[in-house]
Amino acid sequence: MYKKILVPMALDHGISQHTLEIARALCAADAQITALHVYEVPKGSVSTYIGEDTVRRGYERANEILQEKVAGLGDVNAEITRGQAHRAIIEYAVSHDFDCIVIGSHKPGLTDYLIGSTAARVVRHAPCAVHVHRDS
Repeated sequence: MYKKILVPMALDHGISQHTLEIARALCAADAQITALHVYEVPKGSVSTYIGEDTVRRGYERANEILQEKVAGLGDVNAEITRGQAHRAIIEYAVSHDFDCIVIGSHKPGLTDYLIGSTAARVVRHAPCAVHVHRDS
């Protein structure tokens, strides 16, 4: 059983509750579960056309949605960070000494085989155990 479990959440996918249930099943008696959302700031030419105020409002809205997803789940701590999803998840897990990551994944498509999904990248580079829940 694990003491510190990280559950990355993409707010636009409906599998968060499943990954949280899996995390609970993997918990030791006094374990800590953290739900993490990575807010990806638009890059390249897109960032030229949107202002910092728009980015700030998007970040705040994403945090509100995350808090709503974990509302009433007293055993889950919600955190939000910025960055590229797979890198930010791994960096967060390392810097906070997590011993397990429970991440959801969709059925891979052609582009996932060519460049890899977030879950696949986390599996390849995480310094701890990773449990992947595949949405059917």
